[in-house]
Amino acid sequence: MTATYTTFLIYLAGMFIVGVITYRMTHTISDYIIAGRGLNKWVAALSAQASDMSGWLLLGLPGAAYASGMGAWSIWIAIGLALGTMLNWRFVASRLRCFTEVFGDSITISEYLTNRFRDNTHILRVISALFILIFFLFYTASGLVAGGKLFEATFGIDYTLALLIGALVIVAYTFLGGFIAVSWSDFFQGALMFLALIITPILAVRYVGGLNALFGTIASINPDLLDITRDVSYSAGGGGSWSSAGMIGATGIISAVAWGLGYFGQPHILARFMAIKSLKDIKTSRLISMVWVVLTLYGAVLVGFVGIAVFGTGQGLPDPEWVFMELVQLVFNPWIAGVLLAAVLAAIMSTIDSQLLVSSSALTEDFYRAFLKKDATEKELVWVGRFAVLFISFIAVILAWREGQVLELVAYAWAGFGAAFGPTLLLSLFWRRMTTPGALAGIVAGGLTVILWEYTGSDLYEIVPGFILSGAAIIGVSLLTREPEPEVLQEFDRATEQVENIYR
Repeated sequence: MTATYTTFLIYLAGMFIVGVITYRMTHTISDYIIAGRGLNKWVAALSAQASDMSGWLLLGLPGAAYASGMGAWSIWIAIGLALGTMLNWRFVASRLRCFTEVFGDSITISEYLTNRFRDNTHILRVISALFILIFFLFYTASGLVAGGKLFEATFGIDYTLALLIGALVIVAYTFLGGFIAVSWSDFFQGALMFLALIITPILAVRYVGGLNALFGTIASINPDLLDITRDVSYSAGGGGSWSSAGMIGATGIISAVAWGLGYFGQPHILARFMAIKSLKDIKTSRLISMVWVVLTLYGAVLVGFVGIAVFGTGQGLPDPEWVFMELVQLVFNPWIAGVLLAAVLAAIMSTIDSQLLVSSSALTEDFYRAFLKKDATEKELVWVGRFAVLFISFIAVILAWREGQVLELVAYAWAGFGAAFGPTLLLSLFWRRMTTPGALAGIVAGGLTVILWEYTGSDLYEIVPGFILSGAAIIGVSLLTREPEPEVLQEFDRATEQVENIYR
């Protein structure tokens, strides 16, 4: 345990040092929010994926694979996320990088939408910033819950104390260094997560005697755990047991694969596209991201499978989302286990810091500068952004005070962003006829559908109806309202031409 403590302390000290160093590199609000559009291809790629996957990649997804085997929340969701990552980098990254520069040199999603549609009323900016804040509070809370579970399972620390420790460390370097600190720390954290999800499943499979022994043991526990079409549920009582519940069905498969739709509307991922140094770097970044995503997703699933074989024949686990942490401490010596467990903390921190920063930018750019003080200096805006981080963190800690399931919190926030902003961003980049009322209708329709969907009693993941209704609202309202001004259409054509020149 001393070795694990030491490893964690070294890692946390390293992240704090990153914040101190990058504090000296942050001079303008553009530096603080999108690193002055100066990210290189490797940092852009790994920081995008690290901030994307969060603690759920090492807690939620392995836990889902442990609880359901090859059912809906493991194989199918991994397929959806891999496809979503590829499509996002291929069709959104270049256009968003170019469009946000052409349309008023925008540095937030809300500001981009305002400039893209020449919305002088700023209502589009306010509504989009409001939905960003709402869903990011839940997303950030999910990361804090994951941090609490990490310290609780690893060190036996009380959940409440663990929650406060994790929040303090993350807020410290985000407060100091802003986007530069976040992106570089996410680069190192993404590399650590990658190594953890390559090394752990390989050596864990060896621990149980190889793949044949692994799948043989799982089949002896419940053969439906190896069937991608079967629905299996886990009960922690009585030493842990898996019971079959029939076929997954179309609703379950569609809901799992539909996670891929969420990528098009995630502000913390889209911010990396806006910050990358050059359009020419995006092709390389896309390749790096795809390799990272595919290997880590299926590494996480395999960790859950090994957990079934290891713990399913004993006392089971009281919480499926502990499977990675328990397996690491069982298979590896304390020093290596400490490094691999630090990867869990890295995954948690890499997403929360990005979420805090985007939320901070919404308050700073979309409320403070837009409405309260339009002539604010760059130094003033940076400090407003820093104090916004503190304010948002405080609310997120309150939401995380009652421990919940990481995957459930992430699923809700992911659906909210995907439905509210996914269709809006996609159509704003590809459809020149889209109008301001259409964009506003899409954001509101998608966001409200996600918020209200649970009252329908449907098992369909809310991102599916939210995405469809948002897209329909955008198209319908845009066609019913006046065509955009000629200047807006000319800017759209100019930005489109710049992107197409890259791929010629």
